[in-house]
Amino acid sequence: MRKVTAGLFSSVDGVVEDPFKWQFDSFDEELGAGMDAMTGRIGAGILGRVGYQQWSEYWPNAEVDEDFAGFINPLPKYVASRTLTGDLAWQNARLIPGSLEEFVADLKQGDGGDIGVFSSISLVRQLLFAGLLDSLMLIVHPVIAGSGRRLFNDGDPLTRLELQSSEQTSKGNLILSYGLRQG
Repeated sequence: MRKVTAGLFSSVDGVVEDPFKWQFDSFDEELGAGMDAMTGRIGAGILGRVGYQQWSEYWPNAEVDEDFAGFINPLPKYVASRTLTGDLAWQNARLIPGSLEEFVADLKQGDGGDIGVFSSISLVRQLLFAGLLDSLMLIVHPVIAGSGRRLFNDGDPLTRLELQSSEQTSKGNLILSYGLRQG
């Protein structure tokens, strides 16, 4: 069975929105290696509408990070959207028909590498609380962002997690992977 994974950059105070505003000075080689290992296991990606629109404008023509562009552009991409219609312009991208949860549950039963959830806080939350997210990697940077959207909110359901792995990098980042605790 394929696993569904997500990785989010986080500040110590839990902000996961716009990490480019606060992560730049703590990015290190170990963090890059961890990200390479994660992307090496991914055989398909899921994006929300906003993430798709932002990434489809940038990555097909990106020259700054050719390694990630070489990974994301040919990757099969499935887009969750209630407003987009028709064929999508980005290479290997298509809309998810019907229920996200049903689509992901079916996709997990197929062949291929892991399924990565990219650029969508709301999809990560939805799949985690639906019991479909197998691994949540939080890359905690040693910074307090002070403001911005957080992954979890007041009123979220009590959800027990178990630590799958942890690593501290030379610049003080913590790479923490969690899964749903069974039982």
